Amino acid sequence: MKYTHPFWETNGSNTGEGKLAKRSEIDPKYQWRLTDIFKDDDEWSAAFKKVERLLPGLKTFSGKLGESAESLLNGLQLRDEIEELLHKLYLYAGLKSDQDTRVSIYQAYRDRANSLAVQFSQAAAFIQPEILSIAEKTLRDFIAKNPALQNYRHYFDDILRGKAHTLPPEQEHLLAMTGELSQGPYTIFSMFNNADIKFPDITDEAGREIEVTKGRYNLLMESSDRRVRKDAFDAMYGTYANWTNTLSATLAAAVKRNVFYARARKYNSALEAALDQYNIPGGVYENVVDTINNNLAPMHHYTKLRREMLRLDNVHAWDLYVPLASEMKMEIDYADALDTIREGLKPLGDDYLANLDKGFRDGWIDVYENQGKRSGAYSWSTYGAHPYILLNYNKTLDNMFTIAHELGHALHSFYTHKHQPFHYSDYTIFVAEVASTLNEALLMDYLLKNTGDPRKKLYLLNKYVDQIRGTVYNQALFAEFEKTIHEKQEAGEALTADLLNALMRELYTRYKGSAFVMDKEFEINWCRIPHFYYNFYVYQYATGMSAAIALSQRILAGDTDARDAYLRFLSRGNSDYSINLLKDAGVDMTSPEPIEAATRRMDQLLDEIAVLGG
Repeated sequence: MKYTHPFWETNGSNTGEGKLAKRSEIDPKYQWRLTDIFKDDDEWSAAFKKVERLLPGLKTFSGKLGESAESLLNGLQLRDEIEELLHKLYLYAGLKSDQDTRVSIYQAYRDRANSLAVQFSQAAAFIQPEILSIAEKTLRDFIAKNPALQNYRHYFDDILRGKAHTLPPEQEHLLAMTGELSQGPYTIFSMFNNADIKFPDITDEAGREIEVTKGRYNLLMESSDRRVRKDAFDAMYGTYANWTNTLSATLAAAVKRNVFYARARKYNSALEAALDQYNIPGGVYENVVDTINNNLAPMHHYTKLRREMLRLDNVHAWDLYVPLASEMKMEIDYADALDTIREGLKPLGDDYLANLDKGFRDGWIDVYENQGKRSGAYSWSTYGAHPYILLNYNKTLDNMFTIAHELGHALHSFYTHKHQPFHYSDYTIFVAEVASTLNEALLMDYLLKNTGDPRKKLYLLNKYVDQIRGTVYNQALFAEFEKTIHEKQEAGEALTADLLNALMRELYTRYKGSAFVMDKEFEINWCRIPHFYYNFYVYQYATGMSAAIALSQRILAGDTDARDAYLRFLSRGNSDYSINLLKDAGVDMTSPEPIEAATRRMDQLLDEIAVLGG
């Protein structure tokens, strides 16, 4: 999901200079079609009441799932029927609310759907433990004798896989009671990081006093004025430096939580426990860290190139994000953006393009900003309804890439829903960004091949290489940091601020190379990363983009088998484990090759930048 800045769009979305349009003033062809979910609020209410009527029926299966194959199947089918309808209720309420957040009735609808979902979770809580209580031979016999249950085979396999780490009921209940407590470290960090911490003012390029905020910080880091960048850096990190002992204790508490749950469930490490949720082999995580460490040359090359092109003595932390190329002010009308995206995605074939066209014309996309509309962009898909995409389109190049990105998510869901039953209609975080990032890679390749303006091409190359640097290299650095602090905690070491600072210094020095100066103030960068509270999350950014680049390179080379394998991947949802889905698509994330492909691509881009920027 990407977020954009508000803008007063002139094509169908405003009624005068500087005046944001009311929703009623926007041409319906630029609005999503929510009547495809429910024709009106009355139909939503009728569906809500249907779920309320169906819920008590779930309880009648409690204690009976193991009696027969038919009882097990009927219980699962009722659960799926209720959950599918619940998802549609929440989708309609959420989209209605987001299109104008000021309309309180849809906030109430969303709250009602949430409450109903809690009731459903409670009513269905018996299902998984009860399936685990069925003797495995009995369960296998049920599956063999009932063709409809065979559609649930992977679902059963996944439940059985976790049996060794499932505790007796009274212990499971006790662990469940700690759930709210376990959120404490992140809740405390989030309140501090989003509500309490304040940064001082600095003077901008025009001599104006402005307050540094986290929202403004990234823009300030892109300033062509090095003094502004340095002042913003000092304001940000000088403030965090006052809180390193508190924040190290908060982060240590999160790590201790992860270690506790891993040990309680009889895992060898917190990392093993986190990866086992999706059956990801531990070697995949090690592969990300090791392969990047064996291929740091492109990152070192980039730091040196940045020093040369910006004419610096050395690169400091406040020099890492200023663009190497001056910003290109490109206004791209929405219709032109769609045409360009369609051309860029042609390598995916006629079927993909035909379904892309459905998205363009059949009410999938809510295009322009209006009064009260939620900011940013996202794709939201639910079984039984076509995908929906929220935009706040404002004619920029970034906005065009946002459309391509969200369409990748939308088409992934579209193909999955078309080919899978409800219980396999989702997909994991491990694969979620592959389809979206691959679309961006194809669009970037098209733009680079069809751009004659050297300045524009340099701008595009800089954008692409920064994406690889940020998503592959930086996230691998964070993944190594996260792995190391858990290992130290498991070995009994205290995660003090000094230890965390020293580790971050060593990592940045090693990853960035000799052209980078690791200032002492930057040692505390761990202080401000919320992802360190997500339990081994960040490595998936690196795997997702690496897989997307590897797949896109084969598709762009004209390999129709690779393209067809990728389209099959899009259609399989979570009918198999993510690592297997990617392997069948032609990308083995236990191997160094996909990550090496991303590092080679970065090196190629750097060579092109050096030629154009020399």
